[in-house]
Amino acid sequence: MDFSVQTILENENFKLIPLQENDFERLYDVASDPKVWEQHPNKERYKREVFENFFKGAIESKGAFLVVSKDSGEVLGCTRFYDFDEENSSILIGYTFYGRNSWGKNVNPQIKKVMLDYIFQYVETVIFHVGKDNIRSQIAMERLGAEKMREEEIAYFGELPKINVVYEIKKEDWIS
Repeated sequence: MDFSVQTILENENFKLIPLQENDFERLYDVASDPKVWEQHPNKERYKREVFENFFKGAIESKGAFLVVSKDSGEVLGCTRFYDFDEENSSILIGYTFYGRNSWGKNVNPQIKKVMLDYIFQYVETVIFHVGKDNIRSQIAMERLGAEKMREEEIAYFGELPKINVVYEIKKEDWIS
């Protein structure tokens, strides 16, 4: 891999900062709202001990970002690059969540655009796993231009496998 999946990324509104161990409390403040996880495969992530596992996986991935508002400095959520596959020139983007105060404010499309614009310099395909019941995220994927490929059982870090919808975007189809 001749690129970094954990470099600082930004646009005029948001900054994606590589996640650090000392970000736990600030991120857990956002994650501790049960409504955030209602449609996610693990609805218990609002609980501190469950979120600790999620956070550990994020740190160990070495591709996770803290999403921060440039205006306020407020932590909005988290996302990550993971599972780079050099042979297939692909990578996954996921484990994304935002606090409710970010919903409906065009945060996710802007964050995904920054990530996709960056990573398509290095890979041909980006894959997303979305929980089968996470309709909000499936709609977001389709608005982004991702193609629904199949359903697949996915084991998230330290969790039992769940059925996910697999989406992908090819570099040649991405309009930056």
